[in-house]
Amino acid sequence: MNGAPSAAARAAAVCLAAAAAAGPARASDHDWKVASDVGAISLVGLALGVTAEQRDWSGGKQLAFSLGATEAETYGLKHAFPETRPNGRNNRSFPSGHTSIAFASAGYLHQRYGWQVGLPATVAAGLVGLARVEAHEHHWYDAVAGAALGEATAFVITRPRNDRVMLTPWADSRSAGFSLYARF
Repeated sequence: MNGAPSAAARAAAVCLAAAAAAGPARASDHDWKVASDVGAISLVGLALGVTAEQRDWSGGKQLAFSLGATEAETYGLKHAFPETRPNGRNNRSFPSGHTSIAFASAGYLHQRYGWQVGLPATVAAGLVGLARVEAHEHHWYDAVAGAALGEATAFVITRPRNDRVMLTPWADSRSAGFSLYARF
């Protein structure tokens, strides 16, 4: 990444700290909703910022496709499988759009720039999903589905910028984990 891990890692750490500070333990539904809004927008901004800082226009196209595809898939599923939100506001609970976009951004950062920026971004995306559940906007499975959708879309669309070292998630019917690959 040619010196980018330090700047990208700092940006991810700031994003993670902001997301963690935005969701206090005794927050109201409104506070959790605001935290999820800030977290999702911050992760998209972080992905755009790191991409611009790196002048990675090929990565920018991959980010745009990843976010666009995630958004289209999310809204398609919301219409195909209407689910009433826990707060009863409407029947567009499944899957969580905030969570899918947050994980698409985090997945892009991880795939494109490595785990140094991807891991903190993924933790922040997890906080977005938690905040959506705590705000009573989604059921836990809506957030899990959104996370899987965003992460999978980013994984399929995004190519590593530096493929010398990669940390890749895997799962089968009995277990799950991460594989570390290194090229010398």
